[in-house]
Amino acid sequence: MEPKGSVTSPQDRPVRRWSVCSSSGLHYGSFVNSLSSLTPNAVDKPAISPRRGYIAIAVLCYINLLNYMERYTIAGVLSDIQKYFSISDSTSGLLQTVFICSFLLLAPLFGYLGDRYNRKYIMIGGLSVWLITAASSSFVTASHFWLLALLRALVGVGEASYSTIAPTIIADLFTGGQRSVMICIFYVFIPVGSGLGYITGAGSAAVTGDWRWALRITPILGAVGLILMVFLCPNPPRGAAETHGDGVIGQTSYLEDIKYLLKNKSYVWSSLGVTALAFLTGALAFWLPTFLTRAQRLQTLCTEEHCNSKHSYIFGAVTVVTGILGASLGTGLSRRFREKFPNTDPVICAVGMMGSVPCLFITVFVASVSIPATYVFIFFGELLLSLNWAVLADILLNVVIPTRRATAEALQITVGHLLGDAGSPYLLGLISDVIRRSKPETYEWSFRSLKYSLLICPFMGIVGGLFFLMTAFYITEDSKAVQRLLDAGPPPQQDAAPEPSLELSNKRNELESDKT
Repeated sequence: MEPKGSVTSPQDRPVRRWSVCSSSGLHYGSFVNSLSSLTPNAVDKPAISPRRGYIAIAVLCYINLLNYMERYTIAGVLSDIQKYFSISDSTSGLLQTVFICSFLLLAPLFGYLGDRYNRKYIMIGGLSVWLITAASSSFVTASHFWLLALLRALVGVGEASYSTIAPTIIADLFTGGQRSVMICIFYVFIPVGSGLGYITGAGSAAVTGDWRWALRITPILGAVGLILMVFLCPNPPRGAAETHGDGVIGQTSYLEDIKYLLKNKSYVWSSLGVTALAFLTGALAFWLPTFLTRAQRLQTLCTEEHCNSKHSYIFGAVTVVTGILGASLGTGLSRRFREKFPNTDPVICAVGMMGSVPCLFITVFVASVSIPATYVFIFFGELLLSLNWAVLADILLNVVIPTRRATAEALQITVGHLLGDAGSPYLLGLISDVIRRSKPETYEWSFRSLKYSLLICPFMGIVGGLFFLMTAFYITEDSKAVQRLLDAGPPPQQDAAPEPSLELSNKRNELESDKT
């Protein structure tokens, strides 16, 4: 915190402000108070009123819903896009890959900015880019597939700004159990938005007879969200919830932030678990509707368009329901057992990942025999995976100090998407194409090639579960370390020089006593 040279009168209301710095001879992470923070009569006031906090959560959840709707509307009309542009499975997967690549490359930038500048303005700028590029992608002609891919990449700009920063704003509005509930509500819109993306994508194409309208719905709704954010979303001081409205001021370099995060074992292992989860869910979300469409055609004589629409609706509905149930169940289990077992959160994630493995195996092998039975196992597999969404955010917020949360979110997003769902849709499509070319082209072999490529997903479920089990060994101590920093007052500084404002105040008192 910058020292002030002015002298304050006793009547001035004290304003307390925590500072996290690496200067003044203190270890990084030490809390240093200004003169006003030493005043015993300071009154703790929340930086944002509860009513404004709830309104802000509603706005953030609405935009999060649209973010994930936009991400998966293309999957809902993927067969139409393949037919219109005459592209293969691997090229189709590239649409999701370029989007995720721009998303992950820009996330560190927005994380850096989000820990240092006005978060609301950053999100508004990013969402404006998202709206323009998402709407523009619906006007690409059949001979310009490269332009569609480019615009899909630019859509990642808006999502990178929002997904990196929004959770940190929620963390600065609420604490404890209330924060867990709000984070759960926010993250439940990931599967809900994903499911609605399939439904609105297929539904828009069916109603209008044109798949392009699937890419126009979310920008229209997003314009409303942008207006709501401008007028209703606050930018609370960082760490305001933990410090009773005072906030935390960060004075550290980006390199120091990265070093801190890499030494945080809970953060590192949980980020690897997030990566495995992103790989798994990204591949399943992009390819399962198409996989079910091909399976259906082996059993019936329905047209591809009819089958694709049908499975986009059903898969979308299953994703919405399992997302709500899974996130709520995960948060409920976390709140129930966390006090008694501090490492509950990563254990829940590990159980969700590993428990989904048998369901995914059965889904892949039963699809060609019974579509209804396949949906039963998809339901339970997605339910178990959805246990993770809200709990993962709580893990990060509990083991990282407030002034580094946006950077932590950004780094986790970058690693998770770079090694996860940035490549998984393309990789599965590429494997499917390679297997399909090994034999003469038939529709059954087209189905089986995609089936064999999907077997990578259960393997990633096992790997992710092991990463979360490793997180469970370290999370208790890392969480306590953060809480100690937030709860502790300023350490005694015998050799520290007094702040200028304190020196001036002392001199003034001495002069007044000499006069009397």
